[in-house]
Amino acid sequence: MSDITVLVVDDESRMRKLIKDFLMQKGYHILEAEDGEKALQVFEENENKISLILLDVMMPKLDGWSVLRQIRQTSKVPIIMLTARGEEQDELFGFELGVDEYISKPFSPKILVARVEAILKRTQGDPKDVKDYGGIVIDAEGRTVTVDGKQIELSLREYELLKYLVDNENIALSRDKILNNVWNYDYYGDSRTIDSHIKKIRHKLGKKGKYIETMRGVGYKFQIK
Repeated sequence: MSDITVLVVDDESRMRKLIKDFLMQKGYHILEAEDGEKALQVFEENENKISLILLDVMMPKLDGWSVLRQIRQTSKVPIIMLTARGEEQDELFGFELGVDEYISKPFSPKILVARVEAILKRTQGDPKDVKDYGGIVIDAEGRTVTVDGKQIELSLREYELLKYLVDNENIALSRDKILNNVWNYDYYGDSRTIDSHIKKIRHKLGKKGKYIETMRGVGYKFQIK
């Protein structure tokens, strides 16, 4: 994994070292930043080789939310937010801005590494044939989605959610099952985060958004009409 670079952004030097030591044991190359302004500088200088960002929320000069907003203007690089808050509304806010994973401090370094590996595995993906779902064409190898020939921009989490729905076409999926499979870990926050992602996906799919049906009292189902 020596070709994988992770940017670790945290104003606590001991926290950066802890994360760095565990990730380097897995063979990752680590870049560091101690505040928001430095994070943007390092990202701009290394954007083409950074595979994932671990981003603290509360930092001097520029907080994590501001950094996230600026990065999302030009990049869909996977981002895991690190925060000491752990409030539901903060988590929902993060997902709205395009966070791919959310970990509250204190956390187990081993769990953090596992989540990093899971996201990188999903990002890299496995080569598969391009499939057409009623005009929604998904290229799993290139991780691209086109609707009636026009490519649409989806965040990593939006892509994974849409892919999970189409892979289970015509099957009613509960919110709990979606959280466990798409978020990859048990998520104990509010399931409204799924509804928020579904709303954005439907909007981006345009008329094809109707293929994602709301199953009252259950969850969602992808069905071509």
